[in-house]
Amino acid sequence: MLGFFERQRLVKKGLASSKVRRRRTESEWVETLEHGPVAKVAIFIAFFAGLSALIYSDFRAQPTEKVFIAALIFLTALAQLWINHPKTFAKNSRLLLIFGACLVHLAIVKMILVAADRQLSGGLLNPAERTLLWKLAIPYAFAPLLLSVLLGKNHGLYAAVFVSLWGAIIYRDIDAIFLVMSLISGFIAVFVTLEVRRRSRLIRAGVFVGFATWILAIIFGLIGPIVWESPASTPWRAVGYQSLVAIGSGFVTAFVVGGILPLIESLFRITTNISWLELADLNHPLLRQMTIEAPGTYHHSLVVANLAEAAAEAIGANATMCRVGSYFHDIGKLVKPEYFTENMRRDRNPHDELAPTMSALIIIAHVKEGVDLALKHGLNQEIMDVIQQHHGTSSVYYFYKRALQQQEDARAGGKIMNIREEDIPEVREESFRYPGPRAQTRECAIIALADSIESASRSLERVTPQKIDQLITDIIQKRILDGQFKECEISLRELEEVAESFRHTLQSMMHSRISYPGEKTEKRETPSPSRGSGIFPPISAA
Repeated sequence: MLGFFERQRLVKKGLASSKVRRRRTESEWVETLEHGPVAKVAIFIAFFAGLSALIYSDFRAQPTEKVFIAALIFLTALAQLWINHPKTFAKNSRLLLIFGACLVHLAIVKMILVAADRQLSGGLLNPAERTLLWKLAIPYAFAPLLLSVLLGKNHGLYAAVFVSLWGAIIYRDIDAIFLVMSLISGFIAVFVTLEVRRRSRLIRAGVFVGFATWILAIIFGLIGPIVWESPASTPWRAVGYQSLVAIGSGFVTAFVVGGILPLIESLFRITTNISWLELADLNHPLLRQMTIEAPGTYHHSLVVANLAEAAAEAIGANATMCRVGSYFHDIGKLVKPEYFTENMRRDRNPHDELAPTMSALIIIAHVKEGVDLALKHGLNQEIMDVIQQHHGTSSVYYFYKRALQQQEDARAGGKIMNIREEDIPEVREESFRYPGPRAQTRECAIIALADSIESASRSLERVTPQKIDQLITDIIQKRILDGQFKECEISLRELEEVAESFRHTLQSMMHSRISYPGEKTEKRETPSPSRGSGIFPPISAA
């Protein structure tokens, strides 16, 4: 409260700004919930309590023995998650999503099996046919489909295995047919959703799962009975209803998953490829503003997006995220666009009138301004991470060297004018470095490299494959020696593949063209294909 009144007093005197920068606040309480062991154990207890409740709701099927079996499967599930997915295991929100989806899946299965047992459908079919009809409505692919789209194929397969094991024991006798149908349907759902970039692909996945369920149901005799020797004796009306339900269950499951995806993405701060494609719309207000106020930055961002997307595809990273992140990585330049080279007029450089420290401050501030704009326009966390990390803790080298030169000039002049050494301002390298953090993901590392390489490529006077190769090699080596990739999981071999992708893309974009008759153009060297010497020749040779 006292700080508020003090700020208002300074504002009235003109010594402070009335505007307050938007900040991302991560309280200790939220951090404890996300990574604390107490919350983790609470999630495990809640899930197992819910699973036990589903089993104990049927007292006629030896529930105590089944709870013991479920407990063993649960311990196996935890061990598998801890060994194969340590990052997921470390985040309580991801654990809540995985086990929450599995518990909802099992609850739906249990309700449908109870309804089948009580034969609630009525109507034209006899009790046995109604029971089979309800069992065919089980959404075998719900949890695998949901987690595959949200977290990836490995988590989808994880869900397919364990909901099948738990589902086979939650009702009456252990059901081997349920186990097989659930496993196969879940695997098919994951396989069809390996690259879901549009919501229509979810519906297609549902149709595939529905037909798989229908074929398996015919094989295991859950549809019919079909009398192959005497087709006239087959109850075709019941077969039609059952086939419709078996195929329709997969379709309805995919439809429900597509409907709840935006809500779950928002709650758990996850961005799927579907959402990335929606964010790739160049009609976003920030991008449209950039085309008018900072056209040079806009064009730079488009080229960076092409470089980053191709490089991400080369190493199996998220190419769509790289494209969208590249679109928005420099939005902070919208605050002072004229201070950045790509937007400057030829007749005026505003940095000529500023001290190097002030110029560096303006350049570095575009990262914070970018986060501010991202918060204002509701961009997701991954884009804000790209904005913060695309320069890491690198230095604004040009202005740092300029400041050192001015310091040397001041010392030389000071000897003539008898200026004391301590009166000459000290130049600290830390003042010319971005605040970071360094790149935390492969995608951020790729965007950072694409940004630097695209900017540096503009300074090439005579573009040749050799110069492009040397430029890319120098920049990547400099970033490695500066420790900018210490905190992300990008390997040296992947950096080689990224470099090769940059070479190919830049040579395609910056190629020379034929001189037409009548044109007065200087003779340009025709580039020849070149793979380059590589970042680390010994590694490339190996």
